[in-house]
Amino acid sequence: MSKFKKKKGSELPAISTASLPDIVFMLLFFFMTVTVMRENTLLVKNALPIANQVQKLDKKDRVIYIYAGKPMQQYVKAYGGEAKIQLNDKFANISDVAPYVLAEIQSKREELRDLVTTALKVDGETNMGLVSDIKQELRKVNALKINYTTRTGDAFNNLD
Repeated sequence: MSKFKKKKGSELPAISTASLPDIVFMLLFFFMTVTVMRENTLLVKNALPIANQVQKLDKKDRVIYIYAGKPMQQYVKAYGGEAKIQLNDKFANISDVAPYVLAEIQSKREELRDLVTTALKVDGETNMGLVSDIKQELRKVNALKINYTTRTGDAFNNLD
């Protein structure tokens, strides 16, 4: 009959940390691939209208975004309740649209400058006069390629 003998005086071996750098790098690469950087913080309401015939823009590096809509609740006291234009992270006037578009076009690579599309992300409750003013400013700087960003669905849902 065998007996188990307890070793006296022996200590537990140290925990191996050899695989710890592998785990850290694996987590780092995971978060680097999954994380998406936010482009703009919305200052205006942006409930996009619904359309049933939409096309997706393939190359986002050729798109300039212009937002329009009523200011969010926290900005109503400062900017009022009328529809405003948002360029990047700031409210803007209609006269700021043309210089903004020219600056954005200049910031693009030279071979992409002729291919730039201006995407209008206009809230469904925004009046068409503001959109027409934006389009007039875009015509002044010869930015004639315009895209209206919408949600996909039945267009009759816009009538509600």
